[in-house]
Amino acid sequence: MVKDALKFFQAYVHEMIDVGGNNLPKAISVKSGSKLGKFYKERGSSLDMEIVLKQFYTGLNGKPTITKLNENTYEVVIKYPKKFCPIGGSYNPSRASIFQDNICIPYMRGFFNELFPQFTTEADFLNCIPLTNQRTCHYILKLQNKKHTGNSPN
Repeated sequence: MVKDALKFFQAYVHEMIDVGGNNLPKAISVKSGSKLGKFYKERGSSLDMEIVLKQFYTGLNGKPTITKLNENTYEVVIKYPKKFCPIGGSYNPSRASIFQDNICIPYMRGFFNELFPQFTTEADFLNCIPLTNQRTCHYILKLQNKKHTGNSPN
């Protein structure tokens, strides 16, 4: 049942891109991520980057490993029980970048912009389930200080 709902979601996103172009799902994703960030803040959740990331991916049924590489760079590895990404679906290289560029990255940007407004974010994907047919999503998260106040995300 859940997998059917996710397949419907993926088909819906693909149709949004066909009808409204890339910016339509990006705008929706940023807004949705921002709403989740507001929810975290309202609940008084931790604003420690590693804890936030672990909570986020555990909620998507993944097992995250977060490694702080330096002050503003994190390696994020999420292992899922199957070769299936909750956002991008199963192996389909022609659609992998569509979901990364229009859903995953904008959603996380909206989420982080709400929780950590002092930073801009960038993600370099090293492994993506729909692209590589593995059980792991792996990326490098880079934070850049907007206000140059010296604040770190922890």
